[in-house]
Amino acid sequence: MISIPQFANYNAEVAQGLLEGSKQQTGLPGFVDMRLLEFGPGTLVAEVPVRADLLTPFGTMHGGVMAGFIDHVLGVVLYPLMEPGQWAATTEFKLNYMASVSTGTLRAESEVVSMTRSTAVVRALVSNEGRICCAAQGTLLIRTPKKQGN
Repeated sequence: MISIPQFANYNAEVAQGLLEGSKQQTGLPGFVDMRLLEFGPGTLVAEVPVRADLLTPFGTMHGGVMAGFIDHVLGVVLYPLMEPGQWAATTEFKLNYMASVSTGTLRAESEVVSMTRSTAVVRALVSNEGRICCAAQGTLLIRTPKKQGN
């Protein structure tokens, strides 16, 4: 098995702040009631409860909800590894939907595969009731805000 890189620059305080802040998220993460559960150096576990208002008329989780969930966990896993003030932006990601979801909880486990000063590759597996329902991999840009006056 190939080993995932170790990240000596992991900031546990940033991770803890993100965990605490996930209880009062806004936007899409707040709407779908996403919860960040556990961080490690280059890893993240998050969950979304499956609710009736997130299902299609056919009774299955809308693929857009899954895509939004994946997009979020691909980026957030990077924040405890980045310098303060930096932000991550997804440039592309690929999803493989493998099973339909209609009840229970979505659980995503993401891990950083590679990270440089300006890009990262992250992958995630999403499970539902003990079975993998989605696999994803994405590329993210890491940006530092420009200083005022420059």
